[in-house]
Amino acid sequence: MTFDELDLDPDILDAIDYMGFREATPVQEQAIPTILEGNDLIACAQTGTGKTAAYLLPVMNDITGNRPSHTHTLVLVPTRELALQIDQQIQGLAYTLNITSLAVYGGGEGTAWDQEKAALVHGADIIVATPGRLISHLNLGYVKFSELKVLVLDEADRMLDIGFHDDIMKIISYLPKKRQTLMFSATMPPKIRSLSKHIMKNPAEISLEIAKPAEGVLQAVYLVEENQKLPLLNSLLADKPEYHSILVFSSTKKKVHEIVRGLRSRDYAVEGISSDLEQKEREETLIRFRSRHTRVLVATDVLSRGIDIKDINLVVNYDAPSDAEDYVHRVGRTARADTTGVAITLVTRADMYKLQRIEKLIGYQVFRAPLPGFIAAGHGDATGRRPSRSRSDKRRFRKR
Repeated sequence: MTFDELDLDPDILDAIDYMGFREATPVQEQAIPTILEGNDLIACAQTGTGKTAAYLLPVMNDITGNRPSHTHTLVLVPTRELALQIDQQIQGLAYTLNITSLAVYGGGEGTAWDQEKAALVHGADIIVATPGRLISHLNLGYVKFSELKVLVLDEADRMLDIGFHDDIMKIISYLPKKRQTLMFSATMPPKIRSLSKHIMKNPAEISLEIAKPAEGVLQAVYLVEENQKLPLLNSLLADKPEYHSILVFSSTKKKVHEIVRGLRSRDYAVEGISSDLEQKEREETLIRFRSRHTRVLVATDVLSRGIDIKDINLVVNYDAPSDAEDYVHRVGRTARADTTGVAITLVTRADMYKLQRIEKLIGYQVFRAPLPGFIAAGHGDATGRRPSRSRSDKRRFRKR
């Protein structure tokens, strides 16, 4: 379906065309008409499916038609990075629409607070905020949301996972009861259902392809010992010079620093990103990665959801994720928008149960790749032997 078929304002269609979008994704195709009708909505779809535009376009459509003099929409998100990304997407779409927005998040420069206060007092059309920072403003009494029309909870499951339930409920206590509430989530655990009963009215539901890696992702697992991970990763990067954008996920901030030190190269730039960095440093690091000045970015799960970095060639799970659904989100950083990519996971003997949970969730066994000879000969794999493969496996991997 094209956007022309979705009953959007001509000015919105012009903005979409200016951004280079032609056809709506499945979640956009289903969500936009429901939101335009004013219904509450729970939309469950994996990362990279166009969820942000699925709610931004109808929201901006209403703002364009009614030109409110107050804040029209509040978008709550779990991380600073996602707040910034959504705000940037709004600014891109609103380039010709005279729609104002601001990202409200902690950890920025001192002048950011005054800019946020001004937007909250005078009413930017769309406020994108992390819960903690917004509550800090609400506690001071100058934020007026009495005429707010739309509340969006983006990455709702993630916000609940990291303990924002009480903050969300406190923020909602400042909002009008008569409003449209939109909840976008990658998964649908019971706590999402419970929250929706308290804050939504007869919501429509959309559920698309939950927890399945994109078809364009070529997945492989290496069975390794912990001390084999870094030599293997260095070998993989050296063997793939055509991969210009590589994202490595680590389980801890401490290990991010260790991996960065172990990957230092004269031939390409390696950087790490975690909550240890100041917000400005994190933004600058992401800019360098997006612009390909940095070839390898090592990150904690701060980047596993919601961050739109195009054309990532390779995702490496240096540590197998504890949550099987996080595997899907990490892997979802590559092969976005019908492109192809490679995702590799390094699994130790102690983490085999994590791999089993991942494979149960996605419904198939991930291909076991052979270790390079110099590693296999020196250490063996996590089981003490090289992994066995069928002839069909060998042919398939050579083909890839």
